Amino acid sequence: MCGLEIHVQLNTNSKLFCGCQTNYQSADNNTNICPVCLNQPGAKPFPVNQSAIDNAIKVALMLGCDISDEVIYFMRKHYDYPDLSSGYQRTSVPVGINGELNGVRIHEIHVEEDPGQYKPDRGTVDFNRSGIPLIEIVTEPDMKSPEEARSFLNELIRVLNYSGSARGEGTMRADVNISIEGGKRAEVKNVNSIRGAYKVLKFELIRQKNILRRGGEVQQETRAYLESQMITVPMRLKEDADDYRYIPDPDLAPMKIDPAHVEEIRENMPEPAHLKTARFVEEYGIDEADAKVLTSELELADAFEEVCKEADPNTAARLMRDELKRVLHYNKIQYSESKITPQDIIELINLIDTKQVTPEAAHKLIEQMPGNEKTPTEIGKEMDIIGVVEDDAVANAVQEAIDNNPQAVTDYKNGKENAVNFLVGQVMRLTKGKANAGETNKMIREKLDSL
Repeated sequence: MCGLEIHVQLNTNSKLFCGCQTNYQSADNNTNICPVCLNQPGAKPFPVNQSAIDNAIKVALMLGCDISDEVIYFMRKHYDYPDLSSGYQRTSVPVGINGELNGVRIHEIHVEEDPGQYKPDRGTVDFNRSGIPLIEIVTEPDMKSPEEARSFLNELIRVLNYSGSARGEGTMRADVNISIEGGKRAEVKNVNSIRGAYKVLKFELIRQKNILRRGGEVQQETRAYLESQMITVPMRLKEDADDYRYIPDPDLAPMKIDPAHVEEIRENMPEPAHLKTARFVEEYGIDEADAKVLTSELELADAFEEVCKEADPNTAARLMRDELKRVLHYNKIQYSESKITPQDIIELINLIDTKQVTPEAAHKLIEQMPGNEKTPTEIGKEMDIIGVVEDDAVANAVQEAIDNNPQAVTDYKNGKENAVNFLVGQVMRLTKGKANAGETNKMIREKLDSL
C-alpha cells in the first residue's frame, strides 16, 4: 500500500505572510528576506497571501475536491531544524477534501509555508525560500505498485501545469509512505522527482519483503532517500501528529471561503488534463494514447482543437503526435515556444492531402517550421519539395536508379531486401523527395521481378 504527501510551490510573486519576492532560485543567498520570513522577535506575519489561497482552491477544484465550508485557519507545527528559524511551520487546515485522480483518492489539500534551504555539508541556511507558499496534496494509500505511483505523479504534474497555479515538478517534494500487509508503514522524506519516488518504492518493497520473509518486523519509521545510491536509510522513528504539538496560530486571523468566489475560480480555470483526455477520445474518436500526448501541454491541446475545425481529427492527431512532437522533442522546446500556429498545421495537412508534398517530404518540411515566420507552403517552395510528380517521371527515375546501381539489383536477386530501400532512396533523390515512397517501393519491386 502506497500513499503520497506531495509538496509543490504555488505560483505567486510574493511569499505567504510577507511581501518578499519568491524568485529564490535566481537570487543571491539570503537576499529575499525580511524580519517576518526570518521570524525575528516582534515581527508579525502579514494577512495571508490571497493569490496563494486562490491558487490552492484552483488546484483542489481541478483534482475534483470539495472546497471546505469550514473556517480556515493556520496552525503551528512544531519541530526543530536549522531551516526553520521560528521552531514551527505554519500549515493550514484542509482547503480541499475528497478528490480523485487516476483512481487515487485525494484525502486533503492544505496550504503551508516552505522552510529555508539547509545545506548540512556546508553548515549554512539560505532563507530566500523561507515563507514561499506551498500546497500539500495528501493521497489515500490507494497505489499498489511503483508503476501506479509513477503514473499518478505523471498525471498530477499535468494537472499542475494546466492550472498555472503551481510551479510543477521542479519544486515538487514527495513524502512516500509504503507498507506491506503484515508490516508497519515507513515514510521516506523529501523525494524530489517522479523517478526518485519510483526508485524509492522499488527499494522499499524489496527491503520490507526481506524483513518479513526472515520473520522480522518492519518498524514504523522515517527514512531518507540517498539518490546517489538509490537506497533508503533510517532517520528517526515515525512521529505521530501529537509529536508536532499543533496549536492554532494566534497571529493569523481565521478565514471563510466564499462559495461565490469558488464558483468564479471554477468558471475561469482550464479544463483539467485528465478530463480533456477523456473528452478528446469521446468527441474526436481518437485513441487514448494519442489523446494523452496531445493533452500533455495545454497550448498543444488547444491547437489540436483549432486544427480539428478544418481537418480530420485522426489525421491531425497522427501528425501532431508523431511528427510535431518529434520535432519539438528534438529542439527541446514546448509547443508554446515553437511559433507554429494551428493554421500552419492545417496548411501542412492540406499540402499532404492534395499530394502537393509527399508524407516523406512533409517530415522534412515540418523540421523547418519551429521558429520560422514563413508558411509551410513558402518553406516547401524554398526546399523545392512542393509539386506533384507525374507517374512517368517516377517511372523514369526508377529505371535510372536501377540502371545506375547494378549491385543493388544483384543484391535484391540474392534475397537482400535492403537493396529495395536503397533504390527507393535513389528515386527520392532524383525526384527531390516528391515521389511517394510506398508507390515507389512497389514500382521498383515490379520492375526488378520482371528482369
